[in-house]
Amino acid sequence: MSRLLRVSFTALAAAAVLAGTAVPASASVIAPTPIGPKQYFVGLVNGHAGTATIQVGCFGPIHPGQTGHPLSGQTVEVRQVSSTSSGDVGFTGSAGTEIVVSLGSPTSTATPIILHYYGVPVAIPTSLTLPCGGFGKAVFTPEPGSDTAKSATVTVEFASQP
Repeated sequence: MSRLLRVSFTALAAAAVLAGTAVPASASVIAPTPIGPKQYFVGLVNGHAGTATIQVGCFGPIHPGQTGHPLSGQTVEVRQVSSTSSGDVGFTGSAGTEIVVSLGSPTSTATPIILHYYGVPVAIPTSLTLPCGGFGKAVFTPEPGSDTAKSATVTVEFASQP
């Protein structure tokens, strides 16, 4: 066997052995947990539960009432917690199987953000229309609703980015 062929064969054999003994990527990833009834949760905006910042694309000097669109790469998510957790804890109630996230003005015509799993960040659509500055709330509402359901909120600072 030629030297080049032997080296190639050895490299392929080593790769096959390593591939067979490597830890699968899924072993280090926790499977998403579906949202279901009678569960406590907190909402996160860009990974923050207390006060979060949403970067909004706005041009020129900012004036009161000006709006823009959120920059890409920003997310919302929910995490399941115990009933004794601190902060603004929501509850899915007797029927909740998803969480609807509302940001800024309810007059936005963009598709709502709907979360089906805990711990899975979902992109904030850049089609939303949000204030260029100031504070607001991100509201995480269980759906379908029930008498026992409770929304969670995150205070959001809208920050203008040209």
